[in-house]
Amino acid sequence: MKKIYQAVSIGLLFVLVLITFNIGSVQKDIISQSSLDNGPTTSSLSAGNESFNKGRSEDVKESYAHVSTSNTVRDILDYPAFEGFGQFILPLELGYDEDMPLTRVGSLLPYHSNVKPGEVVNSINYMIDKINDGQTIFYDYYTDAQKSKYPDKVSTGIFFFRGNPGAPFAVVCPGGGFAYVGSVHEGFPHAIALSQKGYNTFVLQYRVGGERIASEDLAAALSYIFENAETLEVSTKDYSVWGSSAGARMVARIGSYGAAAYGGEELPRPSTVVMAYTGYTDFTKKDPPTFVVVGDRDGIASASTMERRVNSMRSAGVDVEFHVYRNVGHGFGLGIGTNAEGWLDDAARFWENHMSA
Repeated sequence: MKKIYQAVSIGLLFVLVLITFNIGSVQKDIISQSSLDNGPTTSSLSAGNESFNKGRSEDVKESYAHVSTSNTVRDILDYPAFEGFGQFILPLELGYDEDMPLTRVGSLLPYHSNVKPGEVVNSINYMIDKINDGQTIFYDYYTDAQKSKYPDKVSTGIFFFRGNPGAPFAVVCPGGGFAYVGSVHEGFPHAIALSQKGYNTFVLQYRVGGERIASEDLAAALSYIFENAETLEVSTKDYSVWGSSAGARMVARIGSYGAAAYGGEELPRPSTVVMAYTGYTDFTKKDPPTFVVVGDRDGIASASTMERRVNSMRSAGVDVEFHVYRNVGHGFGLGIGTNAEGWLDDAARFWENHMSA
């Protein structure tokens, strides 16, 4: 009789195990189906806004997932890792459709060419990786009091791409005709490339609407970096300023007249100015060494206009390196897949050659 009871008990235990297993499987199926029906889970785009789970160890961090070209403008705006500055990732100043996929990101940059959605997404994912590593990638260079007094200064800030601690820094100013800020095409990719060479690099988010206020924002950002250099772990020696199109006008102004002329602090001039495709013609005999690039099919900033400025600068004793790339139009960014590809490496070498010993 005892053997019968033992057999029955074992059988009941086995049945309970099977029931428990099946219930767990059903629950997992329900959770998985719910995730599919309701969108990404907490490790992806619909993640909560907190970087840490409350009640868990601080060593256990949320991991933000990568985005793809199928994600939309709304996804970037609402992405929790970019809380407080997600509106500055894409150039949205001219208006946008929140449901537009990133495959069409080029439509947000009407003054640019060679915009590759895959490269745009790669830059965004690079920033996500840095946030996952615990880095702060966005800083305000205006105070709350300044923003309160001048509300348009709310639309400013700097993205920080870290190089080696204590290395010189560069500030990159994207273009956009002072109508939008094209950071995803000629800001973030440049900064990533320079930071991978060891240089600390900032990308400027500035006010649109005019050359003067944009230049004032650049001066304010430079002043902020100098004031906080120790905290940011950057060297203020031999810094450089880089600009494309409208951004090139801004960096040329700072190179010629200094930050103080645009409301910033009395700072040393940059060691190097890097300018891409601009029709800007002004300069002084005291301009820093300048690296200049343009495409021969640029319909906005003609190569001949830039060449005349270069020749005048050289005649005035300014050291200038000038490159014209065949079959390339305006706003080519890094020029990937064009004859301009690799120009950033040449510009970085030029900067290095003009660093003090």
